[in-house]
Amino acid sequence: MTPFRAAGDIAEQTAPTLAGPPSPPRGLPALKLFQHIRAPEIPYYLGWLNYWSAAAARAIGFPDPARDAELLSRSRRTATGGWVVRLTEAPLDLDNPAHLDALKRAYERFPEIGGRSTL
Repeated sequence: MTPFRAAGDIAEQTAPTLAGPPSPPRGLPALKLFQHIRAPEIPYYLGWLNYWSAAAARAIGFPDPARDAELLSRSRRTATGGWVVRLTEAPLDLDNPAHLDALKRAYERFPEIGGRSTL
């Protein structure tokens, strides 16, 4: 998958349709537009390589050693307390079922991302 196609899939997660709210592709969740997310530290969406500041990590509850062992194996802490997190070993390819599943699991684990949490 090219980066442009991945970016297009992310755009489709937030794009309204003529029928109303977003209709995301591939079973991905609908994301709020960045201006509708309750706090500026909450990430707008997930990608293959994610940087979460210390504030962003706190806001989404990362890391939880009991729940995030797989993600922690592909993560590193920055000198400022943030995190660099890879969802998969190779760049995301949403045509790869394992990659799509990893992305869906991450969205399920972090409902705050994209402003989807009801809290």
